Amino acid sequence: MNASRFRVRGYRGFVIALAALLLLPSAAWAEEGKGQASVPIAGLAASAKSAILMDADSGTVVYEKNSNAKLPPASITKIMTMLLVMEAIDEGRLKLTDKVQTSEYAASMGGSQIFLEPGEEMTVDDMLKGVALASGNDASVALAEKIAGSEQQFVAMMNDKAAQLGMKNTRFENCNGLPAAGHVSSAHDIAIMSRELLKYEGITKYTGLYQDHLRKTSEKPFWLVNTNKLVRFYHGADGLKTGYTNEAKFCLSATARRENLRLIAVVMGEPNTKTRNAEVSHLFDYAFAQFTNVPIYKKGDAIGEFTIEKGATKKVPLVAKHSYSILLRKGDAGKGIRHELVLNRVQAPVQAGDPVGKLVVYRNNEVIKEFPVESPVTVNRAGWWMLFKRATGKLFMAD
Repeated sequence: MNASRFRVRGYRGFVIALAALLLLPSAAWAEEGKGQASVPIAGLAASAKSAILMDADSGTVVYEKNSNAKLPPASITKIMTMLLVMEAIDEGRLKLTDKVQTSEYAASMGGSQIFLEPGEEMTVDDMLKGVALASGNDASVALAEKIAGSEQQFVAMMNDKAAQLGMKNTRFENCNGLPAAGHVSSAHDIAIMSRELLKYEGITKYTGLYQDHLRKTSEKPFWLVNTNKLVRFYHGADGLKTGYTNEAKFCLSATARRENLRLIAVVMGEPNTKTRNAEVSHLFDYAFAQFTNVPIYKKGDAIGEFTIEKGATKKVPLVAKHSYSILLRKGDAGKGIRHELVLNRVQAPVQAGDPVGKLVVYRNNEVIKEFPVESPVTVNRAGWWMLFKRATGKLFMAD
């Protein structure tokens, strides 16, 4: 049977074709272990130059195709821009109610825009809508200048964040994805930064909107319609970002959630929007049909505590800062699954975010996933007097 002869007509046709393909040992295979379930399947993302399908919670890769190829990402670049905006809000350096003034440079951006005028002010909240729904190049630059003082400095922050996240095939030259020499990313790297952005739960308030208005009370209200039509037409879709240039063709990093499973699908170099949306929908259909998430900890759950040698604080409680789960095939969920917290020997000083151990998940005796565990707080070294009192206290408590 030749897999290339399948013609898919609509959703029903896709399901029938997929079922047949799954019976072909030469056309489909699965490899599970170390938290990976990468499944090359004939027919998925066939028109894309590059693609990846990832479980957002665990980071498990379900499917990939040329996922590390360096390609122009177009406006998918704005995922990193939104990530740095959400990070600044989370850290208190920026508020949604803050006013952002538009520079002449920001207003001069071509391509997709919300038509900001030089000197025009808009809140961070509205600017984010302009980026998430309308892919506003002008709004992206205005936000970049608000956070970093200049787009150039903001781009340096973007590249620093990319390096921190392990995005090895990415280099940013601007904050909006307009064509620029050397401005590249990969489907795998885009999935990584998409997953990081989704840790800020408020972001889907913007990316999941289908339409809204800017300048509602002005004489010239501006109607926004999401460039990502899946948020209206695919059940569970609520983001993230489309992209298009002549060089990049049609790109999309999309996310959808059903019950306890959130997925990220990235396609790059698609020939048109119809094919792009159809292939992302098929990727989602496959994963929702085949997989489920098994929760380990929910966000906010206590997961243990670690001891800091010579620290001003001796013990620090660990609380799940996001959900911890593993991706398993349906019917296999929960069988023989166990986990343990493995802590490092930690000595003060410790900075918030420093690694202090890992959460190891086993299926029977096989390690299937490891999650890094970081210090939630900064702990300075204890003073000599505190260390002296601890030492003498131990001495007098000895048998």
